[in-house]
Amino acid sequence: MDLNIVWFILITVLFTGFFILEGFDYGVGMMLLGRPKNERSQFVRAIGPVWDGNEVWMITAGGATFAAFPHVYATMFSTFYLALFLMLLALIMRGVAFELRGKLKYSDWINFWDCSIMFGSFVPALLWGVAVTNLLRGVPIDFQMHYVGTFLDLLSPCALLGGIFFVLLFAFHGTNFLLIKIADKGLLEELQKKSFCLGSSALVGYVLFAAAMAHDTDILSKPGTIILLGLSIAALIASCASAKRGCGCRAFISSTLSVAFLTIGFFTALFPRIMVSSLSPEWSLNIYNAASTPHTLTLMTIAAAIFVPIVLLYQGWTYKVFKDRVTPADVHYH
Repeated sequence: MDLNIVWFILITVLFTGFFILEGFDYGVGMMLLGRPKNERSQFVRAIGPVWDGNEVWMITAGGATFAAFPHVYATMFSTFYLALFLMLLALIMRGVAFELRGKLKYSDWINFWDCSIMFGSFVPALLWGVAVTNLLRGVPIDFQMHYVGTFLDLLSPCALLGGIFFVLLFAFHGTNFLLIKIADKGLLEELQKKSFCLGSSALVGYVLFAAAMAHDTDILSKPGTIILLGLSIAALIASCASAKRGCGCRAFISSTLSVAFLTIGFFTALFPRIMVSSLSPEWSLNIYNAASTPHTLTLMTIAAAIFVPIVLLYQGWTYKVFKDRVTPADVHYH
């Protein structure tokens, strides 16, 4: 196995970890909508110790893509420039909101920052769905690896459907995370009902999205992708069933598996491509024509072998330290 394939696998792992961890993070943020202030505070407290660590996965995945496949990084940022700018704005507002929300106890102050968290959670979830869909469907990239389309070219019905599906899936995943983090029994019962409704909606969205992708892309030509997407749907169904029975831990584990299989399935469908050109298959960016030099990949592999296990151990320790459920008494904003 050459280093180009190794780094494609590593980037797949990083994005899988990112969508799993930041997926429930975004989902919890979206669940603030329409909740009383005390409940919103419990939700924020549930992800407060881990949200910034979850975002590191996105930064690491982006950095790995830049170092291993610089042409992909350059083309991708020019392609999704406006979308990435909007995502960056949303993430900045979200990060600031977590830091400033508890500085004052005025209702208007807390409500404003809660709206910022909701905005900073919904927009990235939507845009990631649009971006992933476009990567698979293809975007107008010419022979010089330049994007020659417009922003509106990225907003096809299929891409928007992908964005909506990601929003529903992450909202469901985030609700399942709350099922294992919230201690209030009355609130838990309500979240269980909400989780089942969101899971059912995500399942419908999944089927519609899969049908659209089967029509617009070549994912059905790869048996591995079909198997992974089938496992993802099965895990989503199992998660819905667990949520309905009130088994929060099983629901969260199953939704985690659903997100993992989905992400790996996407990358399996792409391989060996990374960005598909809708103008000509020969102009697609793949793990060879967009890669760094062998020397660069070798140095990066050594660094990754040393530091990735350290990061994983540290983040695992963080989740162990903050594993306890959040109670109303833990919340300082009443």
